[in-house]
Amino acid sequence: MNHIDLGDKGEYAAVKYLGSIGYTIITTKYRTKIGEIDIIAKDKDCIVFVEVKTRRSIIYGYPAEAVNRKKQHKIINTALCFLNQHGLLDAACRFDILEVHISQSQDAARLNHIINAFGS
Repeated sequence: MNHIDLGDKGEYAAVKYLGSIGYTIITTKYRTKIGEIDIIAKDKDCIVFVEVKTRRSIIYGYPAEAVNRKKQHKIINTALCFLNQHGLLDAACRFDILEVHISQSQDAARLNHIINAFGS
């Protein structure tokens, strides 16, 4: 499985997970000139922008560690485009990271949901 297939599998597992805990999926793979947001969902009255990071191992660090300040800035600006485009600039929102660990041998996914990962 190449890295694109691995990422797609992780995003599919993330969408299933978020649906199972009551989130409503608004869209996936939202793209602008600025960047991409993996999943945009609604949790009660809050719009949640979710960055999904999928890995087979943590040999190079935890998946969330790949979401550095530069990546966060890109996600925030892309989220602002979405909010502006949909007239939601006053909406409550937050940024989550979903770490997906897919075992090489079992092909099963383990998820770690980091809520409000970018802070307040």
